[in-house]
Amino acid sequence: MKDMSETATNRMIVAGCFENLFVRHDFDAAKAALHPDFVTHSPGLPSGRDAFADAVRNSPLAGAPARIRHVVAEDDLVVVHLHVAGTAVVDIVRVEDGLIAEHWDVKQPVSG
Repeated sequence: MKDMSETATNRMIVAGCFENLFVRHDFDAAKAALHPDFVTHSPGLPSGRDAFADAVRNSPLAGAPARIRHVVAEDDLVVVHLHVAGTAVVDIVRVEDGLIAEHWDVKQPVSG
């Protein structure tokens, strides 16, 4: 297990990026937290820092209100649970050298 300060730093990096992506819609600030060789395993989203940020910026959910519900970190992995436009999303990301390097997600419709 890595030291707690590195885990806390990873949590802050990811929480800030997701806040910028989904709450503030500041895609340039979010992109700065992504590794140049960023890889996503989410179907329909492209890998690569610029391609991923542009895809999120141009998605139908880009302007939708969002709320980050939970952020949990252990070592280099951070899990984010958020609600956006009637959808619950759980993202898992891996942080490398202070940047988000890898991403997985699961989405589920929610009512109310």
